[in-house]
Amino acid sequence: MVDGTPRVVPTLYARRDDHVLIHGSPAAASLRHLQGGTEVCIAVTLIDGLVLARSAFHHSANYRSVILYGVPRRIDDLAERREALDYLTDRLVPGRLPYLRPMTEREVRATTVLEVPIDEASAKVRTGPPGDDEEDYTFPVWAGVLPLRLEPGEPIPDPRNLDGLQPPDHVRGWKRK
Repeated sequence: MVDGTPRVVPTLYARRDDHVLIHGSPAAASLRHLQGGTEVCIAVTLIDGLVLARSAFHHSANYRSVILYGVPRRIDDLAERREALDYLTDRLVPGRLPYLRPMTEREVRATTVLEVPIDEASAKVRTGPPGDDEEDYTFPVWAGVLPLRLEPGEPIPDPRNLDGLQPPDHVRGWKRK
């Protein structure tokens, strides 16, 4: 909460051992507030499919979700912060880091990195077909699961790329570790 108002901050993250790394602008009020020893809740949900039943009441979703609780620690040491940002980059797109210009000290200083220990966690999963009322199974409507997938598509080049540059293998064949 900031000024008594709950906040949800969409951000990229990476799990490292029993911690989650999050980052953002030092000017972000929510990140500044999180540095005050307040417990945070991190929620991640992946939707695997829409569950279509014979009645709207029984429609659902197949999903995997986790909620993590912990008290963030701001990473102040610049070498440790740079290492955390490198780790985050490598977890998001494995193999990308060696191709990049190294971060400048100004860029490292201009990024807040918080390390949140996973003090408590709760996971919830829903899989399978719809669960209609027994009498609805004879209703003449298709029911089942419409699978959804998050997968990389074809790379879209920046219009300002230098001529002749092609996506490297780690981009063309991108797969999460």
